[in-house]
Amino acid sequence: MKTSSADYVIRVHTDLAELPLEAWNALLAKQAQPTPFMRLEYLQALQQSGSATAASGWQAQFLSVWQGEDLIAACPAYLKSHSYGEYVFDWAWADAYQRHGLDYYPKLLVAVPFTPVPGARLLAADEAARGLLLDALLAFARQQTLSSVHILFPNEKEQTTASAGGWMARSGVQFHWSQRPEAPYRDFEDFLASLQREKRKKIQQEQRRVREAGVTFETRQGREIREEDWDFFYHCYQLTYRAHHSQPYLTREFFRQVARTLPEHWLLFIARRDGQPVAASLIALDPQQRVAFGRYWGAVEPISCLHFDACYYQPLSWCIAQGYRRFEGGAQGEHKMARGLMPVSTGSSHWLAHPDFSQAVAEFLGREGQAMQGYVNELESHQPFKAS
Repeated sequence: MKTSSADYVIRVHTDLAELPLEAWNALLAKQAQPTPFMRLEYLQALQQSGSATAASGWQAQFLSVWQGEDLIAACPAYLKSHSYGEYVFDWAWADAYQRHGLDYYPKLLVAVPFTPVPGARLLAADEAARGLLLDALLAFARQQTLSSVHILFPNEKEQTTASAGGWMARSGVQFHWSQRPEAPYRDFEDFLASLQREKRKKIQQEQRRVREAGVTFETRQGREIREEDWDFFYHCYQLTYRAHHSQPYLTREFFRQVARTLPEHWLLFIARRDGQPVAASLIALDPQQRVAFGRYWGAVEPISCLHFDACYYQPLSWCIAQGYRRFEGGAQGEHKMARGLMPVSTGSSHWLAHPDFSQAVAEFLGREGQAMQGYVNELESHQPFKAS
């Protein structure tokens, strides 16, 4: 699809290989809260590896806005035939549509597939270009007679712009660790010393159990991660999904491709016992922003407390040593607070075509938003840190 005016051209892309890599990434770099997951190499790998395609319910409909030869706005957009892999749950909305004889799917989703990481979604040279992009999303949805458009985990500026344009805002919560700005933690022991005694003792006990089981950790970063390391990690990744009686979203080819095109963005912890690998934890890195993201983990055998050590304590120790300022622990999980990860509000923006359903969802989101704020306030009242 291609539409134009005297000043700009809007294009819809189903093949991500036709998008300009350098122009897309340059636009991303100008945004508030860019992440590696919005780099075009990452999004292309999702499609080219067969992980996010029409066959898996993720039909690419990326939008780009051009002014002459200049890319002034763009976003990842997908026609979705289901709501899996999103981490912002709208199954009840889909069920309500179905009970009233209406089709909720396909819907249009602006998101990074399988990646609940807050950050830029509506890449734009300025606010005017961002407004054009939002208008283009709605025009596309109306043209295709879609039920709705959803922007998942946008940055604060994007959600504010969408709300000003009449989109409905939804809030959520995640748990992130942040380096102490006034007196940065010197090392992991210094971080532990800042926790309440019972929290500190529990972490020390969990790490002791892992050591007593004979487990040690090996750290590999970037191009140090070998093909056999990726193979072992992927085996563990599959086992995690198998334990939950489901299939992994990402293919082995996806990791092969991002290891080649984005090597500097990966950190792998491999747990070994008697010289043999028994577990792996993959962390994504943004070296420029000094932010790390917990992604995937798995183990070939159950070892007490190994998950906590591999997914939280080893990454936190590494982040402190390397001068990183934030570690995002992923979606959900109140148990992360006991390990020093604090609640952080996240958001999403929604537009529904049907006026009655739109009004009903708006009322629901108002109630949900109040409940979510109360939940966050309650969480924050249970600080794991010592009183100042």
